[in-house]
Amino acid sequence: MDQSHRYPVIVAPTAGGKTALGVELARRFDGQIVTADAYQIYRGLDIGTAKPSIEEQRGVVHHLIDIVDLKDRFTVHDWLNRADPFVEDLRSKQITPIVVGGTNLYIKSFLDGLFQAPEPSDAVKAQVEEMSQPERRKMLSAVDPAAADRIDGADLRRTRRALEVYLQTGTPISELQHQWELEKIARPEAVLVGLDWPNELINQRINQRVKIMVDNGLVEEARAIFDADGFGDQSREAIGYKQLIAHFEGRCTLDEAIERIKIDTRRFAKNQRTWLKRLRAREGSIWIEAADLDVQEIADEVTRLL
Repeated sequence: MDQSHRYPVIVAPTAGGKTALGVELARRFDGQIVTADAYQIYRGLDIGTAKPSIEEQRGVVHHLIDIVDLKDRFTVHDWLNRADPFVEDLRSKQITPIVVGGTNLYIKSFLDGLFQAPEPSDAVKAQVEEMSQPERRKMLSAVDPAAADRIDGADLRRTRRALEVYLQTGTPISELQHQWELEKIARPEAVLVGLDWPNELINQRINQRVKIMVDNGLVEEARAIFDADGFGDQSREAIGYKQLIAHFEGRCTLDEAIERIKIDTRRFAKNQRTWLKRLRAREGSIWIEAADLDVQEIADEVTRLL
């Protein structure tokens, strides 16, 4: 692989082996990891975000983990503003950047630029704000069923945003996003590497991962942050922590919280697969059936195709 040009951008469902593959490729190509994960950015969210330990990093430099405090808000714009200089600096030094996904919106935006939705007027914002969430969901299902199906019913922010865009433009946000996806590729030197997994197998891996996280101290980690009033509005939404916060606040038992972590992680993986289907159409991308291969075999195949 010509280090000054092509480099991999790795995507897969959660628990799909992205971290291990990224580290293996970085060691082979004398590269460094640029992490694209909306919660591994937070200092202190370690176990529940599957943040790679020192042992798992295997001496490979990792960028964009542990970069903000738990009370901070952090957007895809913030991530891009940090990721772009890292990638360009590495390439200028003939070091291969290995971009490892986790948050597919970050990956899509890195590859093809940000989706710029029209800004709604104050009147439109007020109209949507005055509606109850059930009213918003009913209206969204009527005017943009694709968005209603994709956006979780409890996601207030994205539901409001989808309605605001429709009321401002008369065009469903799902249609505008589809047009964005068809635009010219902005970063042709980045080679998308996707790992495919059967649904039943990735669900088994998720359940096992949650068990290991709990055994490794996830509850204690989350409890210490909660007791210190450490969570911010955004960091408390991370899967694994949000469900335990409900337990700490007396809204469910610990067993119920742990089961909810498994359920919500599987749901998250399902949403990721929807994103991966969109990304699959990217010209020149590499897709590998990962179920019957170990990380060395996957890395061999990526190396051959890259």
